[in-house]
Amino acid sequence: MNAQFKPKLLIVEDDEGLQAQLRWAYDDYEVLIASDRNAAIDLIRAAEPAVVTLDLGLPPDPDGVTEGFATLDTILSLKPQTKVIVATGHGAHESALRAVASGAYDYYRKPVDIDQLGLIVRRAFQLHELEEENRRLEEKVGEGRTILGNMVTAAPEMTKVARTIERVANTDVSVMLLGASGTGKELIARGLHQASNRRSGAFVAINCAAIPENLLEAELFGYEKGAFTGAIKTTEGKIELAAGGTLFLDEIGDVPLPLQVKLLRFIQERVIERIGGRKAIPVDTRIVCATHQNLEEMIQAGTFREDLFYRLAEVVVKIPSLAERHGDATLLAKHFLARFAREMNPSVKGFSPGALAAINSWTWPGNVRELENRIKRAVIMAEGKLVTTEDLDLPDRDGDSLPVNLKSAREAADRRAIRRALAETENNISGASKLLGISRPTLYDLMKQYQLQP
Repeated sequence: MNAQFKPKLLIVEDDEGLQAQLRWAYDDYEVLIASDRNAAIDLIRAAEPAVVTLDLGLPPDPDGVTEGFATLDTILSLKPQTKVIVATGHGAHESALRAVASGAYDYYRKPVDIDQLGLIVRRAFQLHELEEENRRLEEKVGEGRTILGNMVTAAPEMTKVARTIERVANTDVSVMLLGASGTGKELIARGLHQASNRRSGAFVAINCAAIPENLLEAELFGYEKGAFTGAIKTTEGKIELAAGGTLFLDEIGDVPLPLQVKLLRFIQERVIERIGGRKAIPVDTRIVCATHQNLEEMIQAGTFREDLFYRLAEVVVKIPSLAERHGDATLLAKHFLARFAREMNPSVKGFSPGALAAINSWTWPGNVRELENRIKRAVIMAEGKLVTTEDLDLPDRDGDSLPVNLKSAREAADRRAIRRALAETENNISGASKLLGISRPTLYDLMKQYQLQP
């Protein structure tokens, strides 16, 4: 193979005999050799190797690790995506753990086992290639990673939602968004507004569950001066403030029955009366509402008007939970990490493999809001460059109790390995099969056998 097309491997080692041995062992790579920190950094700048093997004991401190850690820090500051594999001497386990916590990809022990090191190097190149491919795709897709202008997703379930919203955006039909708490209903409502011909008007949101019943009518319809104690001036309600634009009524199921009647009249006639007023005021406002409650059950129970439901639910859009948006948990986690790290802890660069696996396997009952809050906390709490499972305060699925027999132990190990590979590759089947060292058909068969969704 022409060296021009070989991946570049930098070996930072001051032992000339070991240099020659390692160079001979890596015929599939373009091998670069550096004996000290300065030479290593020069090659990092000039050649930008994907993978580096680094002996922590470098001159002028060959018996210590000071120079090695300084080299590691400089490499990762210059090229954070470089996979650095550090060498540790016998009994230097603490140095290895410190190196990995500092951002090293992996470590190996001296004396060198060429086959073992070769496997680590090969996996490092595979992971680097996958990450580069993901970066290229993200650059190519660009805004394709967002829907409705502001929602980050790669899930076909959310793409279907976006297509529905885009189809109805330029109509005046009332839209009802159904979904669990934290799924992003207000973001979707804003996206609908921005995609509509009302985008130049105001988008006004009100959470009907957050306002006491005796104040909700005044918030929605406004009031005239002197209508009640404390009404010292005429005040427009949210419906009027959204004239020419969109009014988003979140948690519509919490609107009390008497107020439902008044809301129904507005939707039917497009006029309102302020509290204390006698004048009918025409208002051109589009209604978008949302709830996590089962309104059909509420209709049966007599707590929600059926005629209002059909006026509000001309188009119903169901928002999938985060657990149903395959691949979005890890994608959103990386998006939130980049944002919060920039604002709160710039030393944080990514997630450990265990953290990604935990994110991918967690059910996220609080949906995107829970994920966002956990990532924010984890970025603040992280002490190293990688967010860990402990930082996320999520259970480590690798620490499960001992299975009842060998067969179940093997199945559990297979499940963990497949979940982790899928998490690390953002559910890329080709990339996951490479990490696992199996073919794509074999991975598909195993996923079907263990009922694992891609």
